[in-house]
Amino acid sequence: MFQPSYLKLHEDGVLKKRIEEALSLLEECTVCPRECRVNRLKGETKVCKTGRYSRVSSFGPHFGEEMPLVGRGGSGTIFFTYCNLGCLFCQNYDISHLGYGAEVSPQRLAEMMVELQGMGCHNINFVTPTHVTPQILEALPYAIEDGLSVPLVYNCGGYESMDTLRLLDGIVDIYMPDYKYSDPDPAKRFSNAKDYPEKVKTALKEMYRQVEDLVLDEMGIAQRGLLVRHLCLPGGHAGTEKAMKFLAEEISPHTYVNVMDQYRPCYDAFSYPPLDQRVTIKEYQEAVDMARKAGLYRLDGYWSHRSARLIVL
Repeated sequence: MFQPSYLKLHEDGVLKKRIEEALSLLEECTVCPRECRVNRLKGETKVCKTGRYSRVSSFGPHFGEEMPLVGRGGSGTIFFTYCNLGCLFCQNYDISHLGYGAEVSPQRLAEMMVELQGMGCHNINFVTPTHVTPQILEALPYAIEDGLSVPLVYNCGGYESMDTLRLLDGIVDIYMPDYKYSDPDPAKRFSNAKDYPEKVKTALKEMYRQVEDLVLDEMGIAQRGLLVRHLCLPGGHAGTEKAMKFLAEEISPHTYVNVMDQYRPCYDAFSYPPLDQRVTIKEYQEAVDMARKAGLYRLDGYWSHRSARLIVL
């Protein structure tokens, strides 16, 4: 029977040390590549607009995620407010840009995890966790003491710090990063992160080192491993061909990839043609063909008609 490795780290006292290290990153914040260096422990904020405690917009069983996460019980998603990336086309802009949500204590965050497990969710899926990684770790012992034992999913934008990722080694069971851009120009223009292509490649290598290829149980439910999302953008701005080639050749040809077609203009996208239009069927099919040509075969697709039951704060 699968047992998450975070349970052993907690038992051995390693998790406690990791929490101390993670919280120290907040004092002069270097949790992500932005390296804002504000004292979040004292409530100071900058790019991610988040101080000492995390903010949560909603949580609940989600049936719109990838099939290996959903199963019959759903993926136990916790949507964190704000973001360290801030893409101008974000489809969750009310959360990531406008700040919809409420501040929660470590104890309350732990309760959410346990409640989701109690609802029958197959995992705890932290959505946009990068900027609140220390707060997640801080909450984890409370959840473990209350019986948490399902896999943890780190569902991120791919703009990660190596120091932070190393703290998650043996704690995160499933990494699910976005691979948004292959080239610096669109990364700079649409997310103000010119270094994104290099940061995401380094992060993907570290994630794979920790968890390797996605492993499913006999029911097809993910237990451990790497699952990559790649959102097709109009005009080829996501750099799909380069992204798929990198995954196949420098990560693994067995990488589970969701090539997503659900892009639609949101937030400020209408001011940045061609992001003011949807991805065409032709563009999406070409993206899938690029993945296959690169040698990737574990391909998922976006299932737009699933539903989600979210508990809104």
